Amino acid sequence: MRVLITGFGPFPRAPFNPSALVAKKLARRRRPALAGLKREAHVFATEYSCIDRELPRLFAQQPDVVLMFGLAGRARELRVETRARNAMSPLLPDAGRCRPQHGTIEFYGPATRRGAAPFARLAAAVRDRSVRVRVSRDAGTYLCNYAYWRALAAAPGSRPLVLFVHIPLVHRTARPRRRFGRRALSLEQIIGAGESLLIALAAAARH
Repeated sequence: MRVLITGFGPFPRAPFNPSALVAKKLARRRRPALAGLKREAHVFATEYSCIDRELPRLFAQQPDVVLMFGLAGRARELRVETRARNAMSPLLPDAGRCRPQHGTIEFYGPATRRGAAPFARLAAAVRDRSVRVRVSRDAGTYLCNYAYWRALAAAPGSRPLVLFVHIPLVHRTARPRRRFGRRALSLEQIIGAGESLLIALAAAARH
């Protein structure tokens, strides 16, 4: 089974984007439960043109599962995104200083695109790791939402099975500082949760 795991590079207001590190570490992680998964990590530059250029090439390799990560700096937990919106914000430039000229991704397209992943089951797998998670219906109007929209548009039905997950700011230390009255999630916790998501997605893709 071929698995594509993606993250993003830095962008304005986020000189460090942990989603890139999470994608790379998940692709190299060695666990018996991951045996049989041919994993590839890809880090997108946080630019609209990069998504348009590179995503079709990645999908041409015919992955069975696509697990995408992005940063939600104000989040307190993992957010399993159920849908992408046909929306972009002209107010937010990408890392190449490009601003969308229009407020929609696809003229005359649907208002949303919904993924086919078993979202409740995936969230439960993360909770089994004692990691905070919620199922979300709003992936925003920035590059994360844009990439999710393009990926779902390229995946009719459930082939490949696509999921986008927003992660909060994470720390490399085992005992991160508290944020919002709670101890922030560590990088290792996020990677462990990503492993559980990957195993559950692969199981769903097989059926």
